[in-house]
Amino acid sequence: MASKKYVLFIGLMSLFSAGLFAQESVGSYDIRDSSLIPAKRLPQHNEFLNNAYPFPAKPRNEWEIGVKGGLPFGSTDVRYWGPTGGFGFHVRKALGYVFSLRAEYDWLRLKGLNFQPSDGYVNNPVLNKYYSPATSPVYYNYRSTVHELSLQGVVTLNNIRFHKAKTGFAAYLFGGFGAATYSTFYNALDASGQPYTTLYNSITQNPVYSNRKDIKKALKAGMDKTFETMAERDPGQPTLGGAPLIFVGVVGAGAQFKLNNKFNIALEYKHTITKSDLIDGQQWQSNYNPGTSTSPAQTRDFDSYGFLSLGLNYNIGKKAVEPLWWLNPLDYAYSEINAPRHMKLPKPVLDDADGDGVTDQFDLEPNTPKGCPVDTHGVSRDTDGDGVPDCKDKELITPTQCQPVDADGVGKCPEPQCCKDIKAMLDTMDLRSRRCSIGDLPSITFKGKSVTLSKDAKALLASIAEKMRNNPNCKVAVIGYGESSKAAQQLSWDRVNEVIKYLVEKEGVSQDRFIFRYGQSGGDENTIDLKDGTGEEGPNTVPAPHPNLRKKK
Repeated sequence: MASKKYVLFIGLMSLFSAGLFAQESVGSYDIRDSSLIPAKRLPQHNEFLNNAYPFPAKPRNEWEIGVKGGLPFGSTDVRYWGPTGGFGFHVRKALGYVFSLRAEYDWLRLKGLNFQPSDGYVNNPVLNKYYSPATSPVYYNYRSTVHELSLQGVVTLNNIRFHKAKTGFAAYLFGGFGAATYSTFYNALDASGQPYTTLYNSITQNPVYSNRKDIKKALKAGMDKTFETMAERDPGQPTLGGAPLIFVGVVGAGAQFKLNNKFNIALEYKHTITKSDLIDGQQWQSNYNPGTSTSPAQTRDFDSYGFLSLGLNYNIGKKAVEPLWWLNPLDYAYSEINAPRHMKLPKPVLDDADGDGVTDQFDLEPNTPKGCPVDTHGVSRDTDGDGVPDCKDKELITPTQCQPVDADGVGKCPEPQCCKDIKAMLDTMDLRSRRCSIGDLPSITFKGKSVTLSKDAKALLASIAEKMRNNPNCKVAVIGYGESSKAAQQLSWDRVNEVIKYLVEKEGVSQDRFIFRYGQSGGDENTIDLKDGTGEEGPNTVPAPHPNLRKKK
């Protein structure tokens, strides 16, 4: 019979684990919510929020309370009688994402009835008052009421998941220890107070009753429903409230199925191991053999019992997440990798190994000598095409007829008077003009309260970028207007930021070549002016003055 109950349990577990009742839920809790963190873990939480500690603090999680009902099974010297009942309730608390503690109370009713007669009751101080091996065998039976209180450690098997946020199905194993009392009675007498001698002899001596099914059917039909006789007890065993007290160990497995974040149902099997052989009231066993004399033997095996149950559980707690065994501890890490909300990402840096103002991915001459002006492809400028870059050419414009030139870019023709005049003029020019000749730059206009660049604006910015690449020693001041209100200041900042961001990210101009100015007076709020800022001082990036008023594109 014991094997059948295990088959039943395994079948039910397989049915549930197939996903008939499971539901999938995604997401977790807000990792930044300080109200979910206990006071003792707030220092770690604050360090995490400030990027001073890599691990978030463990949140406060809810308690689980549950009730259950089901079928108990006795694994004793007396065989299973048939379905009885039991119920229990528990309180469970997670200590981590995998391990939790559970305190449980169960009330169980166990019953048993043997289909084989026995004459081993000669040493049973209760049954030998009513029966004698010389006149009648006995079909052992009992009914026991068990009260069990245990503390269990529960290990969740499937909440650490690599391909889902979490699941609506949780499988678990558990084990623990506790104490139990039992109160066992025999159905030894009929309704008139007489032993079942006639019934037992009629079944034993009648060949019609040749199989266990017929024997048990005849016994149940001939016996009343009362269990009136207290069973044999061990006089040396401690008692509680008049009932024998024993220490027990429990093991089991189960599965929970989420209904929502507060309720779930659970199917589980718990097996209790005892160090008592009297839960069924029998410790003497000898099969009945007519015409023989057999000494009864003490069984010396301990009784145990199981409980197959279906329960309803509820989560309780304020300012807490659901019990941790429902959460996937990897959920935060995967979510942050996919869509960072907390990680500090480094500012994008466009490498420019030779410092010529053209980023490496666009630079066709990656080793341009320092200080040499380059074109939009990062190639050193050679104005007269004599093969000597302008930065090394001592004769910047060599006539074609005077080429080839020497290593300094000087041709073989005598220097014309016009060139001498130009050189003299350059020598007298202002140093700032010689460093930067970028000239006037166009303004960028925005419509309404928008911070989005129009196609025309982008075309103008492309021409500005071209000029900046042609004048690598120039800085450009980007000026926005609007100081009348916080909203106007923020809008001015957003527009200046958008212009600089476009020139850096789309046109490849270095960030440090800009001067960031916003909220200026004396200009049109819808216009961003760009002008030569060489020699001026100013930051190339500024924090948003009123980030809560930022315009979305």
